Amino acid sequence: MDLPVAVWYGTLGAGVAVSLGVVFYLARPVGRWTRTLRKRLYLGVPWGTLLAVCLVACFYLFVQDGLSNPRNPIELPFRAYSYLYPLGMLTAGFAHSGLGHVTSNLLSTLVFGSLAEYAWSHFPERDRGGPPSRLSYPFVRIAVWVGAIAAVGVGTSLFGLGPVIGFSGVVFAFVGFSLVRFPIATVVAALSTGILTGLYGALRTPELRRTATETFSTPWWAGIAIQGHALGLLVGVAAGVALLYRRGVRPRPEHVWIAALAFAVDRGLWAIYLPEGSETFRLFRALGMACVFVLAALIAGGATATPRSLLSGIDLSRREAAYGLLVALTLSIALVAVPLNLYAVEDPEAGLEGADTVAVGDYTVAYVEDVDNRFVPALPVPGDRNRTANRIGASGVIVVSERRNIWWEEVSARRLASQGAATVRLGGATWNEGVRANRTTWNVAGGNATYHVRLGRATAETRPVVFRADPAEADAVLDGRNVSIAPAGEGFEVVVSQHNETIGRAALPGGNRTATAGDIAFVREKRSVFAERDGTRVRIAQRAR
Repeated sequence: MDLPVAVWYGTLGAGVAVSLGVVFYLARPVGRWTRTLRKRLYLGVPWGTLLAVCLVACFYLFVQDGLSNPRNPIELPFRAYSYLYPLGMLTAGFAHSGLGHVTSNLLSTLVFGSLAEYAWSHFPERDRGGPPSRLSYPFVRIAVWVGAIAAVGVGTSLFGLGPVIGFSGVVFAFVGFSLVRFPIATVVAALSTGILTGLYGALRTPELRRTATETFSTPWWAGIAIQGHALGLLVGVAAGVALLYRRGVRPRPEHVWIAALAFAVDRGLWAIYLPEGSETFRLFRALGMACVFVLAALIAGGATATPRSLLSGIDLSRREAAYGLLVALTLSIALVAVPLNLYAVEDPEAGLEGADTVAVGDYTVAYVEDVDNRFVPALPVPGDRNRTANRIGASGVIVVSERRNIWWEEVSARRLASQGAATVRLGGATWNEGVRANRTTWNVAGGNATYHVRLGRATAETRPVVFRADPAEADAVLDGRNVSIAPAGEGFEVVVSQHNETIGRAALPGGNRTATAGDIAFVREKRSVFAERDGTRVRIAQRAR
């Protein structure tokens, strides 16, 4: 018997309360912690970080329409496709692809953003003997902090590789900024994000029951903007190191090194990959781990370098050399994205010829299979000698907009086959509309399958069939007759053949009905179709969805 939700919430609340009570009783830190926070933050609160969280949440809820559909927001118009589409470039750093995406980033912002804002502080020490500068006032510093967050969000979008989306570039900048000042605290904060995520999951779903099912998935690393994360981290490191130099703070190099290495490995910055096809990727794990170790060394060197001369006779200090390497690495990672972001999709509707399409505003939506991807250029993969075609294919629901420079495989054919249906949300800053795709699949005896795909506006009562797969023949033979299932018109039909000649066909019967073709009776029972002849009864097909 399932327990009431209130019981689970009470259990969770009691466990958290007991744990916190024990810690406060043993450490009695309230006064000391409060005084410490008030020394560096206005009223002890990270106002800039909280304001950023509110603004990003509002963008998701109201601009992306996450309020009415939190699991499937409008994301297509807010991705950073290219410099030819300014709206996407300016908004991608603050938009998100789903509820889990925005929740994860905002929880991480609360943790790392608060630590980074504490490192920046609202109450700096004023120069002795002179009038206070504008940055000495807390509200000015809060405003500067929020402005810096906005600048990093736009910057990681402008120089992110591929059609990036999400606030994670800023989150990684928070990490880089705090890591060089408080390396151990940053590692602890990284662990605490898992605690917050687990607590959020327990609050959202206190009890969960699942059964084993077949699902569609891609490698976790294939959906992460590794280059954008690395860029955000280095931007934060460069800003944090500059602040250390200005304040004369030098952390311990081994602490910075292990913190940078641990965080980079834990957050998958080693996952360097290239796409080989629509749903095929190659991971360069050895190269990625080597880069992570070098990255940790550069961060530690930059954060702890001294002003001593690097070489006698050269007017270059160790600090200048280390910081120059950090800046050069940051610029090189940023500039990698420029050629792709300058890429313009030529003849965007190529490959859609003959396909039935749905037009919504300036968008064109179609379902096609095995066409050349017009957005992702093929790249040679090191060590792949068997690659014969310099192309990346695409199959599924394709969204095209010449005005926005969009050519995007929004729902892959395999994902649609697994889920059976998907809704693509289109729109702009002030409007939105959905297009829905439905795939009906019949699995025939012997392992073959055939299907058709319907596509149309989500608000339409009926949607036409826009794609029909090849017929599928069952391996069962009745009195020398072969049976196939084939898409036909708006539905399916059974085809009976003998000696490679068609001897009968009939529309696939509906629920609890019978159809006859080629002297074989076809009986529909729920999702299954049985063939009957001369007392022999064989199941020839079953509907997947």
